[in-house]
Amino acid sequence: MNELVEEINSLASGSPELRDVNRRGFIKTALGTGFAAAVMPVAAETAVKTDSDGIDAHTVTIKVNGQEVPAYAAKPEGKKNMPVVLVVSEIFGVHEHIADVARRFAKLGYFAIAPDLFVRQGNPLAYDNIATLRKEIISKVPDAQVMADLDAYVAWAAKNGGDIGRLGITGFCWGGRAVWLYSNHNSKVRAGVAWYGRLVGEKNELTPVNPLDAAQTLRVPVLGLYGAKDDGIPLETVEQMKQALVKGKSGSEIIVYPEAGHAFHADYRPSYVESAAKDGWKRCLAWFKKYGVA
Repeated sequence: MNELVEEINSLASGSPELRDVNRRGFIKTALGTGFAAAVMPVAAETAVKTDSDGIDAHTVTIKVNGQEVPAYAAKPEGKKNMPVVLVVSEIFGVHEHIADVARRFAKLGYFAIAPDLFVRQGNPLAYDNIATLRKEIISKVPDAQVMADLDAYVAWAAKNGGDIGRLGITGFCWGGRAVWLYSNHNSKVRAGVAWYGRLVGEKNELTPVNPLDAAQTLRVPVLGLYGAKDDGIPLETVEQMKQALVKGKSGSEIIVYPEAGHAFHADYRPSYVESAAKDGWKRCLAWFKKYGVA
């Protein structure tokens, strides 16, 4: 792992020409490999590497409304009727960290699926500027498209050894927002865990509803994990969500870590906060177990 991280960091910090080769080639060698150029350099000393021993982990592809949508899927070898967990990425797409999270679930007996939900708009791994990435890819992704892709992978999981009667979803940042929305969209979801997902924001034709809007109609229990030092998600919006959830009937909860900022679970980034990440992971697994996703 350290050798891979060092090579990626070296490529990303080189000449403009070398970085262009990196964007076009090395970083997108395969789904679930490499890291986004926008978050270079990778913190090699904290990045977790989960092996594939005893699990089947690889890229799969299905068609959704005529579009091929790939996903990184990981599950225990030789098992059937496994609980299914959708893993929704940050804005940086399905890179090595997201694939590693899927493998962590697979090691625990889950059928984990991390779809490339940006495939129609472009390759987020290739962007070395977050603002440009948001403008050229993220802002163009319709919520309806995301819901449809996730629905399709749930149906695919049911035909490939997954028990969608034990369906869960988790996601990070952009994916955390998607957790709230998909849990409201699909009543088959037993439980969701949203890691620092945005709760409010500009509404438009592509993103017509915020998680806060859906809080009172939500019926699926969602655990929200947030950082008190998150500059992108004001605590007042987290408090608004808490109050709205109290008025609903989902049984959802929100935990705020005073020592953490945004992306505190991202062990490959300087934002990683080990205490919050490890506690959040334990709570995630306990939440799934409590609501039958185990």
